[in-house]
Amino acid sequence: MSKDFYTILGVDKSADEKAIKKAYRRLAMKYHPDKNPDDPSAEEKFKEATMAYEVLSDAEKRAAYDRMGHAAFEQGMNNGGFGGAGGFHGDFGDIFGDIFGQAFGGGAGGFGDFFGGSRSSRSRASKGADLLYKLTLTLEEAVKGCKKEITFSSAVTCDTCHGKGAKSDSDIATCSTCHGQGQVRMQQGFFVMQQTCPQCHGKGKEIKNPCSDCHGEGKQRKQQTLEVSIPAGVDDGDRVRLAGKGEAGDAGMPNGDLYVEIRVQPHAVFTRHGADLHMDVPVNMVVAALGDEVEIPTLDGRLKIKIAEGTQSGKMLRVRGKGVTTVRGGMNGDLICRIIVETPTNLSNAQKEQLRAFGASLGNDNAATSKKKGFFDKLKDDVKDMFD
Repeated sequence: MSKDFYTILGVDKSADEKAIKKAYRRLAMKYHPDKNPDDPSAEEKFKEATMAYEVLSDAEKRAAYDRMGHAAFEQGMNNGGFGGAGGFHGDFGDIFGDIFGQAFGGGAGGFGDFFGGSRSSRSRASKGADLLYKLTLTLEEAVKGCKKEITFSSAVTCDTCHGKGAKSDSDIATCSTCHGQGQVRMQQGFFVMQQTCPQCHGKGKEIKNPCSDCHGEGKQRKQQTLEVSIPAGVDDGDRVRLAGKGEAGDAGMPNGDLYVEIRVQPHAVFTRHGADLHMDVPVNMVVAALGDEVEIPTLDGRLKIKIAEGTQSGKMLRVRGKGVTTVRGGMNGDLICRIIVETPTNLSNAQKEQLRAFGASLGNDNAATSKKKGFFDKLKDDVKDMFD
């Protein structure tokens, strides 16, 4: 490489450590191979920037470079130069964890692993996976709360080897490939990469004589049965968390959690909207016209509501406190009744005659016919305005 390191990073020779680091971050983000998979030139620029940063971020190397230029590193690549045993003295794990932790995921497979940061030296034992179980309830069960027994399949700790994966402790040895680190280092020129050990898959251990029941996995998949307490007031889509009831973790790691997601069946009478319950109350035209009391169902029994004289179809009546007590905050909802006035059908001839006589007797003084008249008067005015 003959390009000047300061030129590569785009900084002056007087730039301080902070400015050099900032410049490198910008270039690394721009030219990283993961962001430019189809551009070989980007990878080369990324390597150049990395090499420049390796030198200029180290006070001793920078001083040597300022005195002698590239010649300071052309002798003995294993004596503090790039790619040798002494290469990459800077803490690239921390640098890249800071720069790319969010952009590229960090952790496993991220830049801490790529450059041999401290996070990648640990074996990859992990917490157990979380599980999701969808539980269907009736509206009554969701509103009042209940206990339900659920059955599901889950990976559990092997009863035979107690999660070790081996028949005995003597059958477990340190991985001969990664020497217990769970990671192996690969070097190409000045570029050092670190990845999960292919022999032990990141566990750092080898099992010489696997458990015959779990075949060395330390876990078995079994059917689990649990009783779940559903709190009163849960709604469709709510989740109940059962800590530690998910899948078993690797040896020494905690289990995952089990989430029970609530699905509420549609109800024949009620529809829930938050803390309120809604229902349609059918009444015949006589009750709507003259007024009366009608009996309606609730989730905990029956009650009577008063229909006022002259009630129109679609009118809403509110019954306080007969809705749902929510699981969050304990808010008590109402029962909203929508009045539906039913038109009679299959009338006898005598009933029809009575209705005709009743209709004729209404005249123009009745409120209903007054509304009809007002409707036509407004329609007539609107038509007149169109042609004026």
